Amino acid sequence: MNYPVETSVIENIVEALHIKNIEKATIREVVAIADKIEQQTGLEFIRMEMGVPGLPASTVGVEAEINALKSGVASLYPPIDGIPELKKESSRFIQAFVNLAVNPECCVPVVGSMEGSFASFIIANQCNPLKDTILFIDPGFPVQKQQATVLGYKYLSFDVYDFRGEKLRAELEKYLATGTISCMIYSNPNNPGWFCLQEEELRTIGELANQYDTLVIEDLAYFSMDFRKDLGKPFESPFQASVGRYTDNFILLISGSKVFSYAGQRIAVVAISNSLYQKTMPGLTQRYGGGTFGSVFIHRILYAISTGTSHSAQHALAAMFRAASDGSYAFLEEVKEYGRRAKRLKQIFLKHGFEIVYDNDLGEEIADGFYFTIRYPGMTGGELLKALIPFGISAISLSTTGSKQEGLRACTSFIKDHQYELLDQRLEAFKTERNS
Repeated sequence: MNYPVETSVIENIVEALHIKNIEKATIREVVAIADKIEQQTGLEFIRMEMGVPGLPASTVGVEAEINALKSGVASLYPPIDGIPELKKESSRFIQAFVNLAVNPECCVPVVGSMEGSFASFIIANQCNPLKDTILFIDPGFPVQKQQATVLGYKYLSFDVYDFRGEKLRAELEKYLATGTISCMIYSNPNNPGWFCLQEEELRTIGELANQYDTLVIEDLAYFSMDFRKDLGKPFESPFQASVGRYTDNFILLISGSKVFSYAGQRIAVVAISNSLYQKTMPGLTQRYGGGTFGSVFIHRILYAISTGTSHSAQHALAAMFRAASDGSYAFLEEVKEYGRRAKRLKQIFLKHGFEIVYDNDLGEEIADGFYFTIRYPGMTGGELLKALIPFGISAISLSTTGSKQEGLRACTSFIKDHQYELLDQRLEAFKTERNS
């Protein structure tokens, strides 16, 4: 047994990495700390800090991309608005699994949902000079706030867990009534809490978006991964919940990274509502001299950022969307492994006195999935993170996600079969040290 790691070793590593406060450490900084400790001590870490797919990439996508490369697409610039096959299959996929009609023209490939949110923030803050603030319906993906900081944009946030159901309307309206909110963003299922905003809550968001003429950016990074429902049958109810049923002021971010385990190729689709795509905005006209929301998004903003998205990866995503919509590729069956891992991991943490932070979803038990959240009585999230790292357990503090709760976000993706027993042993040692 080579844990707990000596405090001095960890302090020296943190200092060398110029990290001033572990509690506020970014995901990548926690990764660096764990990497350095592993290198210096040989201690195998139980890695739960980074949301990277831990399953093989979809063979449907891989084969399609290989064939595309063999056909010579690598030598050609891709159409910046997307290859026709991907635009068509994106529209069909959204109809099949969200039950929304989004025209192929309005489905635009991006270099992962990260580029999608970055570009969406830019255009949202340019539509109306009076609306210059992003509202994060938290907790959420920490890097999206970093994007706002990079852009120099103002942002506000609130922890939606305290305002579920009927409470949501009044809290949202408090911000929207200022007239300064350009857009709202949230993930569904939620990163990190894994709760899911329900149809009535999305109706509230949509109605207020209409009332205050505010954009809604719906991040579907974990598309249909609410495993409590059978969301994997194309063109059959139940469907992925979406604000798109209640407003035309929507942008959907649909990523290939998690649901198809295709993160390495950086491919996603931004789906803009049909009416929003064709809309002209005073701020955009003033800045660019004309153009619709959709044309500015593609030919001004995306063109300036990346000049298009990987040609071969577009063919891969088109093939995966096509197979899923055809019903020949049961894509959700593969990623249900994350739910099985979460269930086992939570049982081990609960056994050793931990608690689930976001444990309730409007009266229903929280789903098992890609993430879950933990706390330990009497400890802040930062204190818990610092206490677990010496035992070779890494996660990120909830404070970095905009959460007002104390605790950690744990990701299930990198857990290996032999690590359940390791985790059990290390948490027993952690508990013994805490009680000594």
